[in-house]
Amino acid sequence: MARSIILMMDSFGVGASEDAATFGDTGANTLGSIARHAELTLPNLERLGLGALATEASGERPRGLNYTGPYQGLYGYAAEISRGKDTPSGHWELAGVPVLFDWHYFPDTKPCFPADFIDALITRNQLPGVLGECHASGTTIIAELGEQHCSSGKPIVYTSADSVLQIAAHEETFGLTKLLALCEDARQLLDELGMNVGRVIARPFTGSDSASFTRTGNRRDYSVLPPAPTVLDILKQAGGEVISIGKIADIYAHQGITQTVKATGNDALFSATLEAIRSAPDNSLIFPNFVDFDSHYGHRRDIQGYAAALNAFDQRLPELEALLKPGDVVFITADHGCDPSFPGSDHTREFVPVLCFGPGIESKNIGRRATFADIGQSIAKHHQLGSLAYGTSFI
Repeated sequence: MARSIILMMDSFGVGASEDAATFGDTGANTLGSIARHAELTLPNLERLGLGALATEASGERPRGLNYTGPYQGLYGYAAEISRGKDTPSGHWELAGVPVLFDWHYFPDTKPCFPADFIDALITRNQLPGVLGECHASGTTIIAELGEQHCSSGKPIVYTSADSVLQIAAHEETFGLTKLLALCEDARQLLDELGMNVGRVIARPFTGSDSASFTRTGNRRDYSVLPPAPTVLDILKQAGGEVISIGKIADIYAHQGITQTVKATGNDALFSATLEAIRSAPDNSLIFPNFVDFDSHYGHRRDIQGYAAALNAFDQRLPELEALLKPGDVVFITADHGCDPSFPGSDHTREFVPVLCFGPGIESKNIGRRATFADIGQSIAKHHQLGSLAYGTSFI
């Protein structure tokens, strides 16, 4: 039996990579910063080699991670060769398709979007106008403009340092269906105008006023297609199952996916992952994204919340290990960093952890990996899919 499980700890970087200065991220270290300011209890991740790989990646052992072996499984860290530090770049590179072109980024000005795009979006969707048109934190701009949005019917359109356009709207006063249709049209319009924007994200929220507005789990990402087949596509074409849990399907533009499971919150995502492991047949890839690490704690610079989420994730790992069958291989990694102690609210250019374990996987330090694609290449080898264009297998 050959099954693969990727536990994507969204934004869980382990130290600034060699090119961090190019991105303004010198000194970033998501794990190290959290460890300095919060209490981490990660016995399961530590026995898999987290403390050891983080020490090699950053040059310092994270405070409180004192376990020094013996370790269980393969452990190392990976550098990114894609040109961005965004979600699609990290995910696609992991799956064997690094992003070697430049995304379109919106300038940090107000307004930040081209007038012809906004005018066309308003006209095509019969909107009374839009609010925002700036770089912003999603939770902050909803608190600031949410009440005006509800009274005016104007959606909130904003961006960040990533190649992304986000539209926030109230699920009841504006309507979820209307928001999703608007985002689909925004995606189409950007493509028509030749703007290579990585994602359009629908950000629905509920609540009665600025103090109670809350984003819901009905978020939807509209991504451009990966520029080449990923290991997900290849496994699907070979007759395998590719089970997306959470936002994975959106990130890959629903390419290479055979099943989509929705869940909101890290705990529910973990439970959905366990259920998938129980039922997934041979030749399956089970792929959850634990988005709360990034959206709830990294971007919001919530160090204590991030630490608590890490501790909770670690506590559940034995449940997953108890379900593994001979031939199962688990990969724990991340797509970028998001140091909650760093200035601003953007992702940070960092190494990501590479942990690999399962029945029959012996302990070994696999060191620095030259690309996230080493994971995709390892999955391809495990499923006997042939070699990918990028990456070197470590199994």
